Parts: sequence; structure tokens; C-alpha cells
Amino acid sequence: MQIRENIKLASYTTLKVGGNASYFAEPTSTDEVIDALRWAREHSLPVFVLGGGSNLLVSDAGFNGLVLHMAIAGIDTRADGDKRIYSVGAGEEWDTFVARTVEDNCAGVECLSGIPGTVGGTPVQNVGAYGQDVSETIAQVSAIDTTTLERVQFDNEACKFSYRQSRFNGCDSGRYILTQVDFALRADGEPKIAYADLKRHFSNSIAIAAVPSLAETREAVLTIRRAKGMVLDENDADSRSAGSFFKNPVVSVAEYEQIAAGSSVPVPHFDAGQDLVKLAAAWLIEQTGITKGFVLGPVGISSKHTLALINRGGATAADVLELKKTVQRKVRERFGVELHSEPVMLGFNSPEKECP
Repeated sequence: MQIRENIKLASYTTLKVGGNASYFAEPTSTDEVIDALRWAREHSLPVFVLGGGSNLLVSDAGFNGLVLHMAIAGIDTRADGDKRIYSVGAGEEWDTFVARTVEDNCAGVECLSGIPGTVGGTPVQNVGAYGQDVSETIAQVSAIDTTTLERVQFDNEACKFSYRQSRFNGCDSGRYILTQVDFALRADGEPKIAYADLKRHFSNSIAIAAVPSLAETREAVLTIRRAKGMVLDENDADSRSAGSFFKNPVVSVAEYEQIAAGSSVPVPHFDAGQDLVKLAAAWLIEQTGITKGFVLGPVGISSKHTLALINRGGATAADVLELKKTVQRKVRERFGVELHSEPVMLGFNSPEKECP
């Protein structure tokens, strides 16, 4: 494994912004990851794990440490009762894995089609879309403890999953490097058609059966994502983003009722349990006057999806942060709601995080 110096990280991210990594390596096995960690420890360097770069904002100053661009690949399967277990290398492309499961007619991740990035990044933020979260099917996560350099494993409960959250981006942020994820999928299962966009898509179709197949569901998700600029495409400027930049905020019932009382139109919302309500971040943003196609210098809002902050060409990380702060300020002033960003921030000062 070669350790290279001064590698520009912008080309490894979907936003295409950010400075250099002082050191850069691409481990293809657990042993190589451990070797790289020992090297970083000997040189007193911090380590950052990079997957597909799809949910990442790199600072203009870059990262003064060792970036590990995970290249551990492979998809192995085995039967377990009515489930099929997929053991997937952390560096495997996420959508390659999803396509494989659909081809095998195994249900559980079909609604997550088209999401860019690698498998190892999905448990960290409990990636989800169109009514599915990876936490619904993750059986086990294999990792390396960077403090001891030992191999460790976590079952689903030990991962401490919650909305876009896990122990890996909470109190243990940076401690563990994920090397493999095991998914338990339903063999010959039916797709999950719970999200409004999917229901609408299939209600408008007369060419398919009452219950869509997994393949039809995957194609529907890809069609919807393309319409929102959320499938990577070099010819689509709207896909030069980090995906959904803001999480849907969760507020108390009382806060929701106050917002609803002050609105002349219905407020989109979802039950979040425990007397909590999840609001639609896109709707909140649009109500402030920031709509699709909004421009702020070299950055802007996607013309297809309000939650996507895009690099219109030549943008810096500082430009992206300025747009982020503008959106947050306007939503805060209008609704008293704080929007929290979803991408990982590399090379910025970050507050300590608590366990969920």
C-alpha cells in the first residue's frame, strides 16, 4: 500500500470543493488499514476515512493528516432461514450492492437505489431514503478500534441507530473504522412502498401489477432521484452536490402547532414518536423565499431539489458555508427552527458529540 502526499480531495467528493490531504492511502484489506493506522500513529497524524465523498464538505485548507480512501471490496452471501445475509466490503460502491440484491430478489434496500457513496459510510449516518433506513437491515458491523488497533464487531443494537445518527458519528466519532457491513435481507420479499413519492409514482402507472417488483421499485426510485438531480451525472450540474444538505428537523408537538397556526397553508409533517413531529426541511426553506434555482455567487440551490446545495462552478468550501448559513438563518428567523446540516465537515472545527 502506497502512502502519497498532498493529494487534492476535491476530485474525490461529489461537491468538487476542498483543499489537499497531507497524506493519502487506499487500503484494500483490514490488515492494510491497521498498517496505515500504525504509520499515522508513528507520525502523530490524525486519520480520516473517505468513502465515495458523496456526503462530505472538505474545507479549503484541506486536512493535515492521513486520508484513508477505503478500497475494501467484495460481496459474499449466505442463507439464514428466510433471510439472506450479505457481507459487504466497506469500499464497495453502495449502488452496486443494491443492484445485486435486487437482481437476487432480496428485499430491504431497494428504496435506497441511486445513493452515491460506499457501503462503509451507510451505517455511520444511518443512511435512508424513500421510506427505508439501512438500520432496518444491518445485522452486524465489523470495524477496527483506532485506539487499540483491534478488530471489533457491533450488532444492530450496539450501533445505537437513530434518525441519521449512530454511535459512529456520535460520541464515538472517529474511533472506529468500518471494514465490513452485514445485511439481513428478505429472500423473495416484497418492496417497501411507503413513501409518498413512490406511492404517487405507482398510482400513476397502469403498466405494472398491483404489487411492484423489487426491480420496478428500484427503477422508480432512480427515476424520481434523477428528476431531483440526485443521481450522479457529469452532464447534470445539479448533481454536483453533497445530496440532501439539511436534515428534516424534529420538533415538539407544541412547536409544530405554533408553526401550523401561523401558516396559511398546510404544514407537511410526520409523526416522529414520543410527542415529536418531523418537519419537511425543503418546505421550511421554500417558505422563506429560497426556492429551487436560488443563486448565491458560485453556489446555489439545485433547480430540481431544494435541499441540495450545488457547486455552480469554481466554488470554494467558504462559498458553500455562506449559503448554508444563509439558509439556516432565514429558516430560524421565519420559524424559530434550527436546520442541522447532514454532510460530514472535514478540516473544520467541530463540537464534541454525544451518544444518541
